[in-house]
Amino acid sequence: MPLIRTLLQITNFRNPYLRTLVPSVAAAFGIQAAVAIPSVAFQSERFYDFSGSLTYLSCTALSLYLPTIRARVAAEFAGKPILPFPSLSGAFTGQGGVATAAGAFNWRQVALSAAVTLWTVRLGSFLLSRITAENGRDSRFDNIRTSPPKFFGAFMAQATWVSLCALPILAVNSIPPSAFASLASVAGTAVTVTDILGLATFAGGFAFEALADSQKSQWMKEKREKRHSEEFLTHGLWSKSRHPNYFGEVMLWTGIATTSAGVLASNTGLAAMGLSATLPARIAAVGMAGVSPAFVAFLLFKVSGIPMSEKKYDQRYANNPDYQKWKRETPMFFPKL
Repeated sequence: MPLIRTLLQITNFRNPYLRTLVPSVAAAFGIQAAVAIPSVAFQSERFYDFSGSLTYLSCTALSLYLPTIRARVAAEFAGKPILPFPSLSGAFTGQGGVATAAGAFNWRQVALSAAVTLWTVRLGSFLLSRITAENGRDSRFDNIRTSPPKFFGAFMAQATWVSLCALPILAVNSIPPSAFASLASVAGTAVTVTDILGLATFAGGFAFEALADSQKSQWMKEKREKRHSEEFLTHGLWSKSRHPNYFGEVMLWTGIATTSAGVLASNTGLAAMGLSATLPARIAAVGMAGVSPAFVAFLLFKVSGIPMSEKKYDQRYANNPDYQKWKRETPMFFPKL
C-alpha cells in the first residue's frame, strides 16, 4: 500500500484528466519493460505477443478504475468509509447511461473498453496459438533476439504501439464520468451520431478482420492436411482484397476513433481536458483520437504489414501466372465490390 500511495502522489497532477491519462500510458512501458528483462536474458520472444495483449487489457482497466482507486486510498488514509468499485452494467442503466454519481462509468467508457478488450482477446489468442505452433519462435526476431538493446527496443516499440492505438480509449476513460451529464444535456440525447457511426464501423471492421483470419487459418490447416494444393489463398474475402485482415484492422480502429472524437472534441471533452472551446483545441482533440487508426495504417502500409507480405509473395511467385493474375485483378487494400 505505501508503494501504491507513493505512485498515486507522484501522478497527482493539478489537472484531474492527467491524473488518469498519464499513469495509464506509463503503465504500458512499465509492463513491457518488466516482460522485456527476462525475455532479453533468455533470448526468447515466446511472451512478446502475449505481453502486448496483457498491456492493452491492463492499461484499459487502469484508465477505467484509477479514479476509484485514488478515492479508495484517500478514504482509507483519512479513516473514512471506502467506496465500492462501480458496476460496469450500471453504465447502461439509470439516466440513459449518463454517469452522475462520483466514480460511476459512462456507457461510452464501458463500450469502448469492451470493444478493445474483445479485439485484444481475439487477436491475442490467435497470435498465441500461432507462436505455440512454431515452438515459441518468431522469424521477426531472428536478427535481434541476440542483441539486448535491439530486443529491448522491440518491447519499447510495442509499448508505443499500445499507447498510441489505445489512446482514444484511454483519453475518453480519463474524462470524469460526471462530465458526461453535460454532454447529454447539450446533445439532447445520451447517444450521438458519432457514437452510432463509430461503434457500427468498429463492429464491421472487427467482423471483417476475424473472418479474414479465420479463412486463412482454415486454408492453412487444409493445406497441411493436403486437402488442396493451392499455393496462395484467393477465395473468400481474399478474392476481394489482398490484405482483408489489414483492412478490417484499420476499419475497427477508425470506428473507435470516431466515437472517441465525438466526445473529446465536444465542449464537455475539451473542458474536462482543461482546454478552451476553440477550433485549434477541437482539432487537437480529434487528432488525439485519430492518431490510433493513422498509426495502425502507417505500420501496415510502411513498416511490417503490407510491404513485407507483398515482397515475400512477389519473390516467391514472380513467375506464377495465377499469382500475377490475382494480384492484377485484386485490390491491395480496399475490397472490391
